[in-house]
Amino acid sequence: MAMNIVLVEPEIPQNTGNIARTCRATGSVLHIVKPMGFTIDDKKLKRAGLDYWHELDIRYYENLEDFFEKCKGNFYFCSTKAKIRHSDANYKDGDYLVFGKETKGLPEDLLHARYDECVRIPMLPDIRSLNLSNAVAIVLYEALRQQNFGNLETQGHLTQYDD
Repeated sequence: MAMNIVLVEPEIPQNTGNIARTCRATGSVLHIVKPMGFTIDDKKLKRAGLDYWHELDIRYYENLEDFFEKCKGNFYFCSTKAKIRHSDANYKDGDYLVFGKETKGLPEDLLHARYDECVRIPMLPDIRSLNLSNAVAIVLYEALRQQNFGNLETQGHLTQYDD
């Protein structure tokens, strides 16, 4: 299995491209809930995702209702409005990490209805939020760390020195 990254109504193509690259690097599935603030053939999106698009497991949904109809499992809703720190949640393989649009985050009625499943990244109180692609990377890598990084390569090697 793999972790699931869910972007609800993403607005900035470069963020989605960076997140796509992170998904590819970790074997995570990228779920995009429409509407999007760009087209999938946007040059900025492709540039940020580099040449990994053909290897990416990406799924699209018409709206949140469509997404919840088709996806079942454990959900973590990432929001600056949450009380639980992202590092205090207990992530499992296959969980869904859900992120809202860059300008507004996730809908408050969704957060209210599932508040015990909401997590936040600690930051100074006078900061509105982190960049979306950074937030995805922070929460995703904490989830992967808790799973001992699964099948990810955890040790590198120098290419000029064969020891």
